[in-house]
Amino acid sequence: MRFASLIYLFLLSVSATYAATLPPNFTETTINGIASPTAMEIALDGRIFVCEQGGRLRVIKNGALLPTPFLTLNVDSNGERGLLGVAFDPSFGQLNSFVYVYYTVASSPRHNRVSRFTANGDVAVAGSETVILELDNLSGATNHNGGAIHFGPDGKLYVAVGENATPSNAQTLSNRLGKVLRINRDGSIPTDNPFFNTATGANRSIWALGLRNPFTFAFQPGTGRLFINDVGQNTWEEINDGIAGSNYGWPTTEGATTNPAFRSPLFSYQHGGTSTTGCAIAGGAFYNPLNVRFPSSFLGKYFFADLCTGWIRTFDPATGTAADFASGVVQPVDLKVAPDGSLYYLSINFGNGFVSRVQFNSPTPLAPVIVTEPNTDSAVALESVWLMRDPFPLTTPFNLSADGRTRLSLFVMNLDLQAGENASSVTARLEDAALKPYPLTVETVAKVPRFEWLTQVIVRLPNDTPTAQTLLVSVSLRGQTSNKARIRMK
Repeated sequence: MRFASLIYLFLLSVSATYAATLPPNFTETTINGIASPTAMEIALDGRIFVCEQGGRLRVIKNGALLPTPFLTLNVDSNGERGLLGVAFDPSFGQLNSFVYVYYTVASSPRHNRVSRFTANGDVAVAGSETVILELDNLSGATNHNGGAIHFGPDGKLYVAVGENATPSNAQTLSNRLGKVLRINRDGSIPTDNPFFNTATGANRSIWALGLRNPFTFAFQPGTGRLFINDVGQNTWEEINDGIAGSNYGWPTTEGATTNPAFRSPLFSYQHGGTSTTGCAIAGGAFYNPLNVRFPSSFLGKYFFADLCTGWIRTFDPATGTAADFASGVVQPVDLKVAPDGSLYYLSINFGNGFVSRVQFNSPTPLAPVIVTEPNTDSAVALESVWLMRDPFPLTTPFNLSADGRTRLSLFVMNLDLQAGENASSVTARLEDAALKPYPLTVETVAKVPRFEWLTQVIVRLPNDTPTAQTLLVSVSLRGQTSNKARIRMK
């Protein structure tokens, strides 16, 4: 990225009003007061953790920026150094409270570091820092630090590292600069890394090489596909297909290449000042949220932005083409899709940063959606008291009442009760293999605490529910019926 050099470049061309131009029926709300933000991550409970380049990790909770930072680090924030990345442990909020950050240490020798902290509510436990990764010492150049960190679907931590303005770093296995690294949660190196047997020591953490400044990257929920954004030099910005062992060619090549030694980008765009060109790709996020709130045409698309020309576009992996989404976005540095289906962008805004939430206001009500297991049509359903998973016994003596009937807890999106509505406003039913319907009694409809976009629906199964087969369950509200999700009965 080019934080310092771009601060003044656009001062005359950007007005004091920072509202982006969005497609019809899309709106945005902003949260201000963030000093030179660089990256953000969204927890499943909806909190947003935002890195400030100067070393503070801020928390946005219930739509408000908390006055007390989660933590404050002593960092070197010269040039593009500073607090640059944040990630939650895959078990965050369940089995542990671990938060990982990427930052430039202020002591000599200067280098970037990945550390883990333990959360206690909205602040870090004092003295809880555990250093996970110490990266190579930096030269006097303060740019090309990378900084993005994310856990992959394999439970490993992926770390994007810039080449520290020394292009030759990107093509050697003798250091970790200009690379994407892959490590275990404790900082140890997985033995199945692609260069584990050819590199030595800490360099065995290298997962891919040939990158200039991979400031942002993203995994696609469901598929686990990885896209790496590489900031170019003079001509091209790249979206690269993240594949183990790949060499993306920098500094030998930039943009598309036919050289078989290198992996050509999936998509690249040239430098310039138009609505499809720019100078620094920033932010990447797949639209595959738990709660789909955008039109279905956005599903599976990859949002990306440019810091210089201030737009957000979508890339379609199926066709390899890009389309416009938003313009007038002031210095975007990161993008995220939240579990509730909103798109967030992070603006550095000449040091006076903000987070903006982009929502789609459907002109017609959205139908309810029963949450299903990843890549299946099987409902995420639990026996309502003991939280047993399927297959469910038709009767159990341990339940909400003495009738011995099984009750199931379903989780539904787009099921927002209006004033005067209650559980009786929602209907539900089962269908057997012959599509014979069985009405269900809806006993409870309530929002899941800390997940306001998710509704818990508890239903009681009827006496004549078929056994030893798979059934389809659906719910309805105001004439809108959900998807049919599968449950199994003993």
